[in-house]
Amino acid sequence: MAEPSGANATIPSPEQGRIVHTPALDEAAMTDLARRLAPALKPPLVLYFEGDLGAGKTTFIRALVQALGHAGRVKSPTYGLLEHYPLDGLEVLHLDLYRIGDPDELEFLGITDLFGEHTILLVEWPERGRGALPPADAVLGFAPGPGHSLDSRHLSVYAHSRSGNELCNFLDSLL
Repeated sequence: MAEPSGANATIPSPEQGRIVHTPALDEAAMTDLARRLAPALKPPLVLYFEGDLGAGKTTFIRALVQALGHAGRVKSPTYGLLEHYPLDGLEVLHLDLYRIGDPDELEFLGITDLFGEHTILLVEWPERGRGALPPADAVLGFAPGPGHSLDSRHLSVYAHSRSGNELCNFLDSLL
């Protein structure tokens, strides 16, 4: 097994790619990390966001979208399922699948038609859309901090492609 290149990285196997874990971060630090990570998001890119309710997924995505250049309000698409942010030379799609019961419900959204070479797709609750979504380049997992407190959270990023590995490398350089 290869040695990790950074203090917070491990490389479990070539098939899985890099994994980077952050230390416990409060909401302000997590938001700051998302803003600093945004320049590394290069389309086409698919990111899955996993974690319990209240884990910080939407807050992290809000900071990413704002750092990518969206000046307006970034709202959770829990009820509408999809928010679309057209930016300069970039399309950001934010899906929140918490409320769907069956992946077939995604067909009417036309994700495959919307996803192109200039698109970044950010998906919360991706397990609910299994089989109807493009594969993830990276999965961002949010977990409670020490003592299962929601005052701080750990972020783990699991790469599933070359783009995911590049994102992990950039994240590792920020830690």
